[in-house]
This record gives sequence, structure tokens and C-alpha cells, in this order.
Amino acid sequence: MSKIPAFLKAGDKVAIVCPASFIRGNIDVGIKTLESWGLEVVVGETVETSYHQFAADDQLRAADLQWALDDPSIKAVFAARGGYGCVRIVDLLDFSAFEHRPKWLVGFSDITVLHSHIQRNYKIATIHGQMPKSFESGTQASLETLRNALFGNDMDFEYEQNQFPNRVGEAEGKLVGGNLAILLSVLASDSDVNYKNKILFIEDVGEAYYSIDRMLWALKRAGKFKKLKGLIVGGFTSMKDNDPAFGQTIEEIVWDKVAEYDFPVAFAYPAGHMDDNHALVLGRKVKLKTTENQVQLTYL
Repeated sequence: MSKIPAFLKAGDKVAIVCPASFIRGNIDVGIKTLESWGLEVVVGETVETSYHQFAADDQLRAADLQWALDDPSIKAVFAARGGYGCVRIVDLLDFSAFEHRPKWLVGFSDITVLHSHIQRNYKIATIHGQMPKSFESGTQASLETLRNALFGNDMDFEYEQNQFPNRVGEAEGKLVGGNLAILLSVLASDSDVNYKNKILFIEDVGEAYYSIDRMLWALKRAGKFKKLKGLIVGGFTSMKDNDPAFGQTIEEIVWDKVAEYDFPVAFAYPAGHMDDNHALVLGRKVKLKTTENQVQLTYL
């Protein structure tokens, strides 16, 4: 059973830290948006620093996130952006205070390391959603889903898509996942989430088609798909192809790996590296219901 952190209320204090790459520009839009939700925003040291491609060296990034996780006055922790770096610091972190006093951790992309680690070891719900840097381009609808997730409002969502037929079905299970490449990077480690009886969400950005094919084969050969209750395929954006072309769409690549199973598969979910990045509460039990073109995700 997952632990659900306390939902936010007006006046709560939240922290923004940079556990991965450094910020290019600023996060003023993100800060102002959070303040407009009635939250008091405190900014960690790593938001203003840089070290090569990282927001700071591993020790400072770990210490800054540790402060945000440990401080009892902080009710939610936002990663300012993704990039790369969380896998370098996850083993430096002490989650004991966080486990004792759960709080919302928010982010996507490289933050999948933290989501996966927390789901595997502590079973505390976290939020895969827009980060302060991505608030600049984020749609109002996506930001509203994040606000709903944080404040305990209705998160149920349904949509219609015509990109590729869903596999029809209905299933219940805990929602896990995130960025596909990051899920591969923690495979067989202490941060590798347990896929059994889960509904898996995947997304990615800037990868070659053959690379997505290879990563999905790795998950399949590791026995991950045969344990699933359902699969949600989010955005696979800014994809690269070779010459000659790989010859399959993302949907076809995914379908090849899961065709033999019978769980529902939802395509084109609006979450991932896109402006309309709808929040998902990982660790929560959900019901996934699909017809050929329609998808319903209900939080239980």
C-alpha cells in the first residue's frame, strides 16, 4: 500500500532544487505560478549554481535535495528541471526523514531515477509532472493537472486518440514508470521499480527509433512486460531516424514487444517532454480502461 503525502493547502512552503542539469535562463514563471497557487516558495542553492553540465557537483546537488527532503516545514519538493545527474546522487541520499514525513516530490525526465527509487524502496506516491523551468511553455491544462495532484483535487482523465488503435481492456494496478531511457539506466539496481501487477507509463525524447526498439527489447527480455497489468504510452517527441529509416513508428515498435500479452495498452497519452505534459501520480492505484480509440484513467 502506497503512502500518500499530505495534500498542499494555501500558505504551505515548497522548495525548488536542481538535482540534475543546471538551469539555462531562469525559473521566474515557475516561481510566480506556484505563488499564485498560494504557496510560499523557497529556492535551493543549486538553482543559482552550475558545474560543467550539472547544477553543481554531486555532493552539493545531493546536499541541496537532502535539505529539501529533511526540512519539516517544506511540504513539496520540485526539481527545477531534468537533464542528467540524479543517478549520480541517489545513493548519497538518506530517505529516512522523508519516509517518516512523506512530502510530494515533483518532476519528470531525469527525475524518473528518484520516482523509481522511491516507488521501489519506500512506496510513497510522487508526481510525474511539469517542473518550474517547463512552466514557461506548459499548457494551462497541464499546469492545472499538476495543481490538482498537489492539492488533492480530481485527477481522473479521459481522452480520444486516432494515432494507433489501443488494445482494448480494463485493469487495475499501481501506476509506475516515467522516462524509458532512465528506467533502463536503473535496471537491476536498487532503484529498479517492481513491475509486477503495475500499470507502466513510458515516454522519451530525442532518441533514435532503433534506440527505443533496443530499450524495449531490454525490458521485455528482463521479463518486465509479462508481469504488467497495463501499459500507457506517452509522448515520444523529437525522435531521430537513420538513413535508411528504421521503418516503424513508435506505436509499432511498442506493439511488437507487447503483442503476445493481453493487458490494455493506451497510446498517445498527453504526458512527457511536451507542452501539454499532464501530471501523473506515481504509486497511486489506478484503473485503466481502453477502447480502440478512447482511454480512461481513474484514480482509486
